[in-house]
Amino acid sequence: MHMPFPSRRQGGQVLLMMALSAVMLIAAVGLAIDSGLGYLIKAKLNAAVDSASLAAARGVTLGDNQAAQAANARQAAREFFDVNYPDKYLMSTPVLNPVGVTFDKGTVTVDVSATASLPVTLMGILGFKTLDVAATAQTIRKDLDMVLVMDTSGSLSGNATAVRAAGVSFMNKFNSTVDRVGLLHFATGVQVDLPIKPVNRGFDRTVATTAINLFAFTGGTNSSEGMWQARNQLNSIDQVNRSSLRVIVFFSDGSPAAFSSYFFPATSGTCRTPGSIATLTDKPGSASPLRGLYRMDLTNTDLTPTTSCDVDLLTTLPAWYNPHNPAANANDASLREFPIVTNTPRVVTNSLATPLLEWTNVHRASRNLAEAIAAKARQEGIYVFTLGMGDSLTAAEGPDNEKGEDLLRCLANTIDAKASCRKPAEPQGLYCYAATESDLSPCFTRLASAILRISK
Repeated sequence: MHMPFPSRRQGGQVLLMMALSAVMLIAAVGLAIDSGLGYLIKAKLNAAVDSASLAAARGVTLGDNQAAQAANARQAAREFFDVNYPDKYLMSTPVLNPVGVTFDKGTVTVDVSATASLPVTLMGILGFKTLDVAATAQTIRKDLDMVLVMDTSGSLSGNATAVRAAGVSFMNKFNSTVDRVGLLHFATGVQVDLPIKPVNRGFDRTVATTAINLFAFTGGTNSSEGMWQARNQLNSIDQVNRSSLRVIVFFSDGSPAAFSSYFFPATSGTCRTPGSIATLTDKPGSASPLRGLYRMDLTNTDLTPTTSCDVDLLTTLPAWYNPHNPAANANDASLREFPIVTNTPRVVTNSLATPLLEWTNVHRASRNLAEAIAAKARQEGIYVFTLGMGDSLTAAEGPDNEKGEDLLRCLANTIDAKASCRKPAEPQGLYCYAATESDLSPCFTRLASAILRISK
């Protein structure tokens, strides 16, 4: 009697189990390899979609109507996606889906999605052909109210062409139908070139460009009046119509040495016109450093030259900044917002008894007022961004040997501003320093990018 050979049957079973195990092992290795590749592709795709979404939000600022803006947004999304996710990356095939651009009053929503297909490696043994990865991103560009303040004082005359070009380029980075934008320039006085719209959205890009290209660079530096007018423009918009983001962008090349007020009685006497008083930069000798009284609504024009408005007749400074409200001369404390005569942050007396007192008090008041008005704007939720150009900003000037760039940092409330003016609870802006003309446009671009990031 012959018995069967179990070893032969078992050997066949072992071979079958080994074959199945090999298949599972190959599939497991394939899963590990393809999953790793898929993870890398997913990370790359996410980054590409995010960058495309942000680029589209910036691209939507270009164009004078919604159709052109949407087209520019989609083109920007395509360009950034292609740069950040090259075709055949790790053998994958990317597909950017149609970019959604939705306008709703002052808000633009950009939706970007994409997929990438990767041929599988060893997982094909289980019947899989491709590994598909998807990514989405949404950027909401909120509405913006912004005023651009441009210094056109005489010290910038040698940089006129570069300043004009940078200003135009900066304005072109914003949406002329969605963003509310105002424009003004200042020297000894201030001119509002493009008033911000109090109700409707958008701004006239052509008017802004024409105004910037006509800027003449002459006169002193009345920073506080430029800041006051910018804040006033933003606050002229009723609360119900204000945008969620309000910004002042302030450009200057030097320290302030002028400010505005009623220097003679507003309701009596023969000179009842507010004006701007300016002083020289350098410390005076025996002669008066006061350059005169100037119109507030023009950048460098004397008040009507009558003896009643002659700066030489002044003996004291007014106690309060009051050029826009003559009633502030009265005893109504509610009308007194910004002091001229004060002990903080710099001591200012009302005396003009000597050339040194004239120079000291006007310089200090000019700086105090600029800081105080900017602080008030920030307390009202307004971001202040500043841009400075030139060597003079890094030199110690004035009666307290202060640097102009320190003032610009204070206005913006940057993280590196002086402790005496830094207010952590208030909106924190950005200061950019352009050492030369070639740094000017990059600085403006940096500020624009920062503003657009806040608005998302």
